[in-house]
Amino acid sequence: MNMIEVATRLKHGVFAKSTIPHTERVTTALLLAAGTGSRLRPLTIDAPKCLTEVGGEPILGHLVDNLRSHGINRLVVVTGYLDHCVREFLQNKAPDLQVDYVFNPVYQTTNNIYSLWLARQTVQEPFLLIESDLVFEQSMLKEMLTPDKIAISNLLPWMNGTTVELNAQNGVTAFHVERGVNNSPKYKTVNIYSLSLQSWQRVIARLDRYIADERVGDYYEAVFAEMVADGTLKFNAVLFDEKCWYEIDTVADLHQAEMLFPRPRQVRNTERWLQPMATDLQTIPDNGPSIAV
Repeated sequence: MNMIEVATRLKHGVFAKSTIPHTERVTTALLLAAGTGSRLRPLTIDAPKCLTEVGGEPILGHLVDNLRSHGINRLVVVTGYLDHCVREFLQNKAPDLQVDYVFNPVYQTTNNIYSLWLARQTVQEPFLLIESDLVFEQSMLKEMLTPDKIAISNLLPWMNGTTVELNAQNGVTAFHVERGVNNSPKYKTVNIYSLSLQSWQRVIARLDRYIADERVGDYYEAVFAEMVADGTLKFNAVLFDEKCWYEIDTVADLHQAEMLFPRPRQVRNTERWLQPMATDLQTIPDNGPSIAV
């Protein structure tokens, strides 16, 4: 191919589709918030786990603020336990976002695999999958906004649940539900994923099989693990600082999360009334020297 032909093809955009990869930015988030939060009782007797406060703000409030700051404009929320509380909170907290709901009527007898499966018709675009018991620093989400990513963290003693192995290119090569499978380095999943539409369609097909087999008590990680193993699903890892996020399942978790994300410092009462007074004094006109009589 001579230089004239190359220039002609560039002019007419012939190379644009074949050589420049198009990565669609994610603007939808799917939040799983159907569970009863039984391990957080009595805090979850009258409110769902996602409305438990950390640093003076409900977990769901932290999530909404973080998502909004990164350009997420649509939330799909799978609810179950105390559904009306979640709806009322988001009506006040997220009036600027499109919020769609999927209700899991059997939340007491199913696991998150079923909640994810229920969202298959409502979500038909690339999206972030987030479990609603997480708090994390806002900046951590930045690298998750393109499809087919998984948030991971270095393991700390408090962490349990699913771990993953990576290759040299930071691609996930295996999921492990239990620790100690072998001596390979493993990382904890943060339970935040981004999925392209193509990956999501393949996941739905596999979810259909699990639900048809009545495996509604499984975690969706079982599906991800199976698909990664057979090569039908690929994730690139995004490392979250282990000191900048926390998963809240128990009261002990809540105490630890409060230490990482404390309440904002409150202005002392005297400071509250002295500040306006100082402002008022600055605006009083100077009418010249006063004369004592």
